Amino acid sequence: MRIAGLASGMDIDMMVKNLMQAERLPLDKLKQKKQILEWQRDDYRSINTQLLSFRDKLAQLKLTPNYRARTVTSSNEDKVSATVTSGASQASYSISEVKQLATAATRVNTGTIGIDPAKNFGSQTVSGLTWKEGVVQSKTFNVKEENQSLKLEAKPEPGTASIKVNGQKLTVVTSTSPQAGEVAIAEDGTLDFGTPLAKGSVVKVDYVLKDKTVEFNYPGDEDNPLAVWNIGSSVIASATINVGGTEFNINKDDADENGVVPLGSIGTINLTTGTITFEPERTEATNIKVTYTQKYSTFNIDTHTSKGEMKEQFFITENDSLNSVIRKVNESDAGVTMFYDSFKDQVTLTRKETGEFNKSGSEIQVSGEFMTGILKFDNTDTLETGGTNAKFTINGLETERNSNTFDMNGVTFTLKQTFAESPGESVAISIGNDSNQVFENIKGFVDQYNELIAEIGNKLNEKKNRDYKPLTDEEREELSDKQIEKWEDLARSGLLRNDPALSGVISAMRLDISSNVETNGLFSQLASIGISTTSNYMEGGKLEINEAKLKEALEKDPESVENLFRGTGSDAGRGIVHKLYDTVDASIKKVQDKAGRATSTDQQFALGRELLNVGKGIDRFEDKMKIVEARYWKQFTAMEQAIQKANSQSAYLMQQFSGF
Repeated sequence: MRIAGLASGMDIDMMVKNLMQAERLPLDKLKQKKQILEWQRDDYRSINTQLLSFRDKLAQLKLTPNYRARTVTSSNEDKVSATVTSGASQASYSISEVKQLATAATRVNTGTIGIDPAKNFGSQTVSGLTWKEGVVQSKTFNVKEENQSLKLEAKPEPGTASIKVNGQKLTVVTSTSPQAGEVAIAEDGTLDFGTPLAKGSVVKVDYVLKDKTVEFNYPGDEDNPLAVWNIGSSVIASATINVGGTEFNINKDDADENGVVPLGSIGTINLTTGTITFEPERTEATNIKVTYTQKYSTFNIDTHTSKGEMKEQFFITENDSLNSVIRKVNESDAGVTMFYDSFKDQVTLTRKETGEFNKSGSEIQVSGEFMTGILKFDNTDTLETGGTNAKFTINGLETERNSNTFDMNGVTFTLKQTFAESPGESVAISIGNDSNQVFENIKGFVDQYNELIAEIGNKLNEKKNRDYKPLTDEEREELSDKQIEKWEDLARSGLLRNDPALSGVISAMRLDISSNVETNGLFSQLASIGISTTSNYMEGGKLEINEAKLKEALEKDPESVENLFRGTGSDAGRGIVHKLYDTVDASIKKVQDKAGRATSTDQQFALGRELLNVGKGIDRFEDKMKIVEARYWKQFTAMEQAIQKANSQSAYLMQQFSGF
């Protein structure tokens, strides 16, 4: 219980507050020390952020393209254009003749096909196509562990399986010991690969089963259980349905105009929607087992490409349309584009690549009744056009390319039109050194170096205001936000003044900048190419560029300039960028040891450990202050109680003497 001056009339609260303020002076100093350490940590990390940015710049400057920028010009862009990479040598090319441009092989069918491309095949007459019965399946396996065992639900029908691993087609064999590039399929559907599967592989299998069986209970979790496996009038060929022990053999020819087939007294099945309707409606679960087949057909496209011969097998069902078949072909690895022209009612196949890849025969071949009979493709060479190489003469050499765009010694040429060899017709391609781009790259390096030097120099020379300490909680309450901000700017100034770690960074970088490098060329120092330290020592070693001298050096000996910056030889031949990178990298680690990173815990760096110690000291002192404050209140409470007792005695005596 605290009695606050009721007996004495004194302001005990204020007296205790003043006493505690004096007692808290050491605590305030600890808190100020903690704030200073946090400011120092943040300042170090700010410097380190700039060091990291500069190190990233240096890492980029280690790369060749920064010093070998090239320009390319063509004397006639309408005939031949060119682009260039940094790896290209300075050279000149003359293309004196382009006899032939590269074209893509194209095969055109022999006549109209009479098919509505938007309707599925089951809803229109497709005369001449023999449908097979089975169930077309497609399954993709993501291999999660090396040599993982993969299994299909059953062994596919002979000759229907198409298996790819990471896009590479394998040969399906009957051997029990498949070799590399082969795969065998066991009777239970297990896949046996000649080359063990690697972790992360993707295996895609397209195949046909003789039939498929689905078993479930109805009513079940699904309102429309058959629809989930996509039975429709254009998909199902035949089915055996067992409903609660009663078996029905149905065919789509049994359906009425609405696609409904009766199931005796049990109900009906709608082959269009895949719904079984029970009569009367059943509430108890009934076991339903469905074995069904589809009508399907296959065709193949064999294409010669830059990757070799590509053989692709395609499956179609009655539910497919010409549009869906075109999409399958265009999205496949066959390397061709199928196109249907509604005006002519004809179809074409065009290889996606230009060039001639099969000098002994056709570039595109097809097989299968659907391609040859329905789409009317003929494999005779008279129906195929294109598939030619570009033929041209460059620097006097007659040569060929599969594409009109090709690379040569780091230069990408694009042939745009044919022209004959005659005076004034040749196209000159010139590759030169882009000294302006290299100049800008070097200038960017100097600018970032100067920014870093200025930032570190400012911290090293910043005035320290010893009269401004971090504000205490009581002092903050008496100031406005703007006053607090101004005070703290003064208080945290100069915390890194003359810091030895940062001074070491500056000194080491200056040594690297002024060092000699054996370049086996004209220039061995930055000063020799026009980059030198400013004459104003107050700028802390900033660099300045004599632009005319640097551009002259880049024109005179660009290789020497490159070696000066990024030479990778011995110590004597080690370029300035490599030296600076090592220096900055070591400095970053030193600063991190002292101030850590944003993700570091306080135990992992020096200032953090010091912060932990100060924090523990603050906690101990605050516990002590609670005890001291309690003691003061106890003493003042005792005083109040004594005064109260004395007042009571005095009042009693006055009462006794008042009767006389």
